[in-house]
Order: sequence, then structure tokens, then C-alpha cells
Amino acid sequence: MGKILLKNIVTEGVVADILIDGNHIAGIFPAGAQDFCEDGDVCVTECSGKVAVPGFVNMHTHAGMSMMRGVGEDIKFHDWLDRIWQIESEIDPEWVYHATKVACLEMIKTGTTTFNDHYWYMPMAHKAAVEMGLRPVLAYVICDRNDPEESGRQKKQCMEMYEESLRWNDQSTFAVAVHAIYSVREEMIVWAAQFARERGLKIHIHVSETSKEVADCKAQHAGMSPVEYLDSLGVLGPDVIAAHTLWLSEDDIRILGERGVTCVHNVNSNLKLASGYRFLYNELRDAGANICLGTDGCASSNNLDMLETMKTSAMIQKAWRNDPSAMPIEEIMQMATANAGKGLGLNIGKIEAGALADILIVDTDNYNFLSPGSFEANLIYSAHSDCIDSVICNGRFVMKNRVVPGEKEILAEARKVLNKIS
Repeated sequence: MGKILLKNIVTEGVVADILIDGNHIAGIFPAGAQDFCEDGDVCVTECSGKVAVPGFVNMHTHAGMSMMRGVGEDIKFHDWLDRIWQIESEIDPEWVYHATKVACLEMIKTGTTTFNDHYWYMPMAHKAAVEMGLRPVLAYVICDRNDPEESGRQKKQCMEMYEESLRWNDQSTFAVAVHAIYSVREEMIVWAAQFARERGLKIHIHVSETSKEVADCKAQHAGMSPVEYLDSLGVLGPDVIAAHTLWLSEDDIRILGERGVTCVHNVNSNLKLASGYRFLYNELRDAGANICLGTDGCASSNNLDMLETMKTSAMIQKAWRNDPSAMPIEEIMQMATANAGKGLGLNIGKIEAGALADILIVDTDNYNFLSPGSFEANLIYSAHSDCIDSVICNGRFVMKNRVVPGEKEILAEARKVLNKIS
């Protein structure tokens, strides 16, 4: 892996040269201050008129759902979930491989360099992500549907897949997921958390996504909410990534903050499935929780565009709070980048010497940036993801000049497996 020099690129409002060596940012220098011409190993990319942004991190998605767009429109959450489970009974590893490649293609095109995945047939998702050059965090998903026999099978498979992951390259990360408290036996929830902690792995779980989930939990567990229930089991901690966390009490917020849990807001999925919209961002932030953003899967959000997620998240906060200052621009950017790095324990989400080289090159030569406003405001509120000209992940270009190698072939191969679902 050689060196890349991003020449005359804007970072932190200053024109600079960014040197990438291997998979890390080696240094950031005043434009033209260093002469790299003598080093024949440096690939120089002229970036005048362009801005460097940390690669976005999709902190909760189901990449293998990328070919399920539109399969359950305009129906209630639990009817939608039944529909999804019926479809998932028909898919196979080949489907997940091709669907994940499609998801990676979309994520590259829209500026995501790291994704925290929660889906089936994880080895095939890993194969697809590696081929596409992204940085995946891939969870083995525990979902025993309260069947003890299935619990035993999944324990064995989780252990086998973890052992297999020890041979992965350092660009990929293995995690453990618990689908939800309503779909996993208590003994398995505890086992999964213990298994993960003994190996230093992240724990990824859906939490308090719907009001029904909360009501059912209280009815089944002596009045405890899902957050209180998980805390009573000793599950919650800074290694937990809790997707949704939408229906929360003051006690829930306090617990999530005290435990240092990473809470992932998935605004478009929640809006579309009518799960709710009053994500308690201010309260969670002030309590000490780490807050990030995700798209959820394409069966509910219909796309994996993090810029859209950022814009919608901020606007909904402003609207329901009747406060235009809610979720300010700089905090939205942190949620999509540095906060995610913190939640995953990875040195990503920032452009500084020593950080992993995951960088978006944004082209500002268009009407969305013809403005006296800040770059960040124009990026989040005005632009679309087609302003992302090139993407570097782990020190390599995965898209250059809006071109992803093999794009047409990826789509053509994926079309061949679409007939596997009805």
C-alpha cells in the first residue's frame, strides 16, 4: 500500500496537503509547504476546490436488506416485521452476499466508509464488504425466537464464526448482536453479553424501538422497561450499541447515560414505520450517552444515505421541540463521524495525523455551495450525496471521480437473485 497526497484540499477551513501513508493519515501540511515530488511512491491527487470530510459511519444497518426496498409499505410495525421474517425465511447466503455488495456500492456513493451491520449469513456479508473495500463491523445475530434448541445451535455457530473472524484482516471487526428482548430468551441475552465481554467485542441490540415493545416488557418483567430490564441483567455498558432508544423514561435516560451506552438514532426508519419521532437527543447527550446516527435497513428506510439521515434528524428535532437551535450543525457532524468512532472503539471519524485514513472528497463547484454560509451547513442542509466526488477508505480509493469499479457488474449479478423472494 503506497502513499496518497491530497494536494490543495480544504480541511478545517484551511487549504492544506494531506499525506496518507498506508492506512493512516501521516500528516497535514500547509499547502505547498512540503515537496513530495521526489518520492516516486506518492500518488498525488489535485483537490483544488474540494473539501476533506471524515468518512461517515452508519452505526445501525442491515446491509443484506438492500434488495428489500418497498416490500412492506404502509403497514404497522409488527405486521411489517412478520412480512420481513417471512421474506428472510426465503433468502440464502448468496442473496446476502449480493445484497451486501449492493449496499456497499450505495454506501460508497453516499460517503459511508464504516458500517455497523446486524444481519444474517455474516461470513458472506464480510466477503462482500472486503471486496468493496469498506470498513465493516459485522455482528453474529442472536435471535432464537425463544426456542431453547435454537439457542444451542446459535451459541455453537457464534463461537465458530468468532474463531473464523480471528483470521480476518484488521479492517474488519467482529461483534455480537442480540436481536431484541422480545425475540431472544433471557438466558441467551446474558450469554451473548458475557461471550462478547470475555473477548472485548461490541454488543449490538435493538432497544425500545416501539411503544408496544416497552408496554410488553413492563407486562412481562415486573414493570421494568427494556432499558431497566437489560440493566437488571447486567447487559448495559460502554460496549453496548443500542439501536433506536426511542421510547424512554427519565430513569431509562439516566441509566443509559451512567452506563455510557452508545444510542443510535434511525430517524427515517422510525418515521416511515411510525415507530415515533421524539428522539430524546438533548436529554441523552446531557446524561452522558454517546449518540450516533444510522439508516437502519432498506426494508424500512429505503436508502442508506447518511447525509439524508443527518438532515432529517436535525429538522425533526427542531420541529418537535419548537426550537431551531436543537441539534446544531457541529453536533450532527460529530454524531455521523467521531461519536461513531468512539462507540466502535476505532480511530475513525476525524481528519488528523494518526487517524485511520477514511476520507470523503467533496466537490464544492456547484450551486449547493454557492453561498456565504458555512461549508457544513451547505453540506448537510443544501447538498445531496452526489457532491461526494471521491472516497478513501483505509488509505485506498474506493471511489474516484464518482466512479466505483465494477458498478454495473455488481448490479447485474444482484438482479439474478431477486427472484428468490416473493
